[in-house]
Amino acid sequence: MGQVRGMYRVWPVWKGKVVIGRMTGAATRGLMVAVLIATPALLLPGVASDSTQITVLVAFLAAFLTFVEYNSNFPSIVEFRDAPPFNRLRFAALATTVLFLSLIFKGQSEPSSLTSGLTSAGLILGNAIDFPYSPVRLVVLMLPTEADSTLVTSVRTAAGIAYLVSVISMLVFLVMVRVLGWPARQGAFNVWVNLPLFDPTAGGDVVERLQRDARINIVLGFLLPFVIPAVVKAMADLIGTVSLQNPQTIIWTLSAWAFLPASMIMRGIAMGRVAEMIGEKRRRTYANAEADDGFQTA
Repeated sequence: MGQVRGMYRVWPVWKGKVVIGRMTGAATRGLMVAVLIATPALLLPGVASDSTQITVLVAFLAAFLTFVEYNSNFPSIVEFRDAPPFNRLRFAALATTVLFLSLIFKGQSEPSSLTSGLTSAGLILGNAIDFPYSPVRLVVLMLPTEADSTLVTSVRTAAGIAYLVSVISMLVFLVMVRVLGWPARQGAFNVWVNLPLFDPTAGGDVVERLQRDARINIVLGFLLPFVIPAVVKAMADLIGTVSLQNPQTIIWTLSAWAFLPASMIMRGIAMGRVAEMIGEKRRRTYANAEADDGFQTA
């Protein structure tokens, strides 16, 4: 009995609170990811039971992986884990896109004022962006030539909404970086924790490598909305026509088409900001060292 009491005295209370808080946060994030994946199946009417079972399985798997990642003390895959709200903004953009597209397709069989408003906004945006060589035009051209006008209109509407959400998320993050000073206001920035896939000892100057990776991500982010439809169209010519008759397929395809480029651009902006912070810290360190040498010489 005395040993048990001794163990409780050795274990600080604040450590228990930290562990419980970390587990609660990881569980909440896992639950939110599961709800995001299940959103189309929950909102769309007439979903087949087999499709629902697969969706539930994928949702549980994604929730478990998210819980393991955020419950760990050491990072593995997720970048900028301790630099909020970078990942929260990306999750919000993807969740908003999936929710809006699910409501739009739900409105085709169960219309309401909300679904009608979203459909009208998406139709206006899609028609405005649907000009030659635009990303929306390339998405529409990805459809088979025999696709009916209803499917073409639905894809154009969904593409307009998805593209708008991605652009807004990028602009919000740019304001956070340039105006609000992300991530400097969050305290000390740990490169190893927030960039687990970046090896600072791989060779070369860290700032130059970060700047190079930032440029590559931004360029790829701008090109992906044009490249993805072209690649899908080329693959369709080789292995067969891509079927977009299922609303869930359209939702996830267009969500990935809009989210992945925006996520890469945001990652490039974030890495450029980290390189800028490291460069500023170097300059301050060199200036302080020169000032100390000047005082000692005098």
